[in-house]
Parts: sequence; structure tokens; C-alpha cells
Amino acid sequence: MTSHTTHTPFGAHSTAGDVLAGIDLTGTTAVVTGGSSGLGLATTLALARAGGQVVVPARRPDAARQALTGVTGVEVDELDLADLDSVHAFAERFLSRHRALDILITSAGIMACPLTRVGPGWEAHFATNHLGHHALTNLLWPALTTAGAARVVSVSSGRNPTWRIRWDDVQFESGYDKWEAYTQSKLANILFARHLDLLGRPHGVRAFSVDPGWILTGLQRHLAVEEMVAAGWIDADGTPRPGLFKTAEQGAATQVWAATSPRLAANGGDYCVDCRIAGSAPTDSGDAARLWSLSADLTGLDLIGRG
Repeated sequence: MTSHTTHTPFGAHSTAGDVLAGIDLTGTTAVVTGGSSGLGLATTLALARAGGQVVVPARRPDAARQALTGVTGVEVDELDLADLDSVHAFAERFLSRHRALDILITSAGIMACPLTRVGPGWEAHFATNHLGHHALTNLLWPALTTAGAARVVSVSSGRNPTWRIRWDDVQFESGYDKWEAYTQSKLANILFARHLDLLGRPHGVRAFSVDPGWILTGLQRHLAVEEMVAAGWIDADGTPRPGLFKTAEQGAATQVWAATSPRLAANGGDYCVDCRIAGSAPTDSGDAARLWSLSADLTGLDLIGRG
């Protein structure tokens, strides 16, 4: 993986509030998927406190509204990323209410769930974490280009060289492994941002992928306590291992930084960690184009690729 350096005063322990200190987002509109819990909630709160208008699409909008009670500048709508009809319906409603979209942060996701089929038989990680966001970004493209200098932030995870796209079996029809399914979807998040930035930069739309770090949130709901103890994440009493996990506010810092930092005005397509550009693997460009084509075929959506 190549390495780039971007001078920044922020690091692993910075919070989203630290990153946004002195930045006024008044007049900007953001969409944050997964924005009502965990990492996404910390992101929503930080953007709203900085003056941004934040739209939070949620699979359970009533629960999302309850989580965001009392927060000004936030609008909740309904969206199920695993259902393309729902993605289309949300995008139509958004475009009818908002002319421009300045920030799109794709934070919603699932991890290590049992084999689940959604839509036309898609594997749930690939469908929810990647294909739904591919479709959403394409459908919101008119608003992103209208903004003039929009940013899309794709929330991934800590990249490992062993991650791969199973090009011959992306839906895990020949045997299922929950961690391979999860890491395939997280690599897809990185590759998606890479190719989106290539397509978007002529239109003023830049894209980044981020590793938020380790955070204990509802993302771990499919993991047994015994499994997390065996992995060394927590002890038998449920206490997190010291120094391993960030807070949600610290985890949200890198995605908020990628979405707003003036220092990144000339950048795009990069993978970011701890409020810094970490770089990309040499094969990313080719794999990103291949994934984009596959995703366009599966979803029937390539509004961006067609210009």
C-alpha cells in the first residue's frame, strides 16, 4: 500500500467535535446513513452542531427519531439499503425537498451476521454495505453535482492485505463465511470511493473511504460475548481491552474530517485513517472499475458512469 502524508493537527484520539471546531456548516446539507446510532449518530450530532442540515435515512425511522429527539437541524426519513425500491423512493423524496447535497456519508452497515439473502438473493453484507450505497449515490447524483463541491465519504474498516472481492462468487452461493462476507463488503466500500472520485471529480464531487477504528457499537450485535472474549476484544466481565477501542466521537472524527477538511480540497479517492490519508493499494484502480461495472449491472444503476 502506498503512503501519502497530509498535514493535519488531528489524530487517533481526536473527536468529530475537534475536527469541526471553527468550521461553519450553515447552509450545507448532509445525508448520513446509519446516522441515528453508534458511529453514525456521533457524526450526525457533530455535523448538526456545526450548523449543517442533516438528513438521516433509517430502516426504522420511529426509532431514529427517538434517538435524535431534541437535536435541531436533523430530518429523519425511511430507507432500507437492502431494498432497491426503498432506495429509489427515498432518493425521490430527497430530491423533491432538497436542491443540493453537499455531504454524503455512507455509515450504515452490518457485520458478521448469519447467512441472509435480501432482494433478488443478494448476500446481506454486500447488499447493505455496498450495493445499497452504490444505488443511493447514483440516485442522489443530481443533488451532489448541484452542490458544486460535494464530498462522499464511504465508511470502511481497518484494511487487511488478505481482503478480496470474490469475483466468481460475490454472493457466497458456494459456501458462506461471515468474516469473508464482511471484509469483502468493506473492501468494496474502499473501491467504490476510489472509482466514484474518478468519475465525480470533473463535476466537483470528491470521494474518500475511511477506517474509523475500533468502536464498540450495535455493529457487534451478531457476535456472542464468548466470541469477543476469545478474540481478545473484551474480558469475561465484558470490559473492553484497554487501548483497543475508540469512543464513537473519536471514531466519527476521520469521516467528518474527510467530509469537511479544507486541506483535502485537492484530494480524492484516498483511504483515510486517523484523520490522515493512508493511501491505496496498487491494484485498487483496476479492481474499482471492475466492481463499479459489476455493481451497475446488479443494481441497474450507472447514472454517474454515463456522465
